[in-house]
Amino acid sequence: MAALPSILRKSFSKAVPLAARLIGTQRITSSAATTTAFSARNGGVISPHLIRHGGCFSNRFFCSDVAVSSDKKLIEVVQSEIDVVEQSDDHGKTVTAPGDFPFSLEDNPGEQTITLTRDYDGETIVVEVSMPNLVTGEEDEGEGDDDEDDENPRTDSSVPLLVTVTKKDGNAPYMEFDCTAFPDEIRINGLSLKNPETEDQLAYEGPDFFDLDDNLQKAFHKYLEIRGVKPSTTNFLHEYMIEKDNKEYVRWLKDVKNFVEA
Repeated sequence: MAALPSILRKSFSKAVPLAARLIGTQRITSSAATTTAFSARNGGVISPHLIRHGGCFSNRFFCSDVAVSSDKKLIEVVQSEIDVVEQSDDHGKTVTAPGDFPFSLEDNPGEQTITLTRDYDGETIVVEVSMPNLVTGEEDEGEGDDDEDDENPRTDSSVPLLVTVTKKDGNAPYMEFDCTAFPDEIRINGLSLKNPETEDQLAYEGPDFFDLDDNLQKAFHKYLEIRGVKPSTTNFLHEYMIEKDNKEYVRWLKDVKNFVEA
């Protein structure tokens, strides 16, 4: 009989850890059930606090893997686009200015405009040339019909120009022409006479150009032509800006790729 207490003590000592493990398991199961019930009561939304204490740390690594895969895919697509552009027939071609081109040309890589400058009979003529508005033939035929100022709207590619004519006698007013260069044609959209000493936004800048007498419109076109803004000049600019657009596009793609890879 003396051995019986010893056996009971050993059995009890084994039973206590087992009971503790069972209780712990019950608590975990109860915690999971509580989390599920909480989610159901809140429309499926589980608190981040509950998620962290519910053993969901693996989501962090899963999201990281998805981000890496997404970045890799983006890099591949960007590189594919770079290859397509660089392998095209028109990429990298040299556009030569005509022999009578009267301007000096400033083209800074990474900028969306170029600047032409020349001196003419005591004046300084500056032409800011913007990226071309390209028409590929896929646009709607009626596009541009809402231009009420132009009785004959053009639907082919064009290059925006801002022409400034400045006298060399100091702070004299200067004339500014807003133009659009089409193949073999230059259109004046508007002109204004501005004073560099004042910035009055309410100053009268003249009537709408298309409301001017036809002879006066032709005279202004001639005024620009003798200063070098003529079809032979703008046809070159049209080709030059298309090539610049391609170069800047490739440059931008490479910058995007480098950023994602960093």
